[in-house]
Amino acid sequence: MFAHRFQILLDDERYERVTSLARDRKVSVATIIREAIDRGLPAPPRRRAAAVRRILAAEPMPVPDPGGLRAELDEARGRHG
Repeated sequence: MFAHRFQILLDDERYERVTSLARDRKVSVATIIREAIDRGLPAPPRRRAAAVRRILAAEPMPVPDPGGLRAELDEARGRHG
């Protein structure tokens, strides 16, 4: 899925912010960086429109009730209760 790799240098303060958020959310630092890029540099409108069309054209899928979904997510994250 990802085809390009690059390296960046961060000062201590930025590094701590990125790694702390990644640790808190239990995701990779790369995920945090990609999300920050997406927020700061949104996709062109035509690309977003194409994504919306693909989502709307997708086949319906079963969705659990919110309580069941929360319990499933908590279990996947190792939280109980």
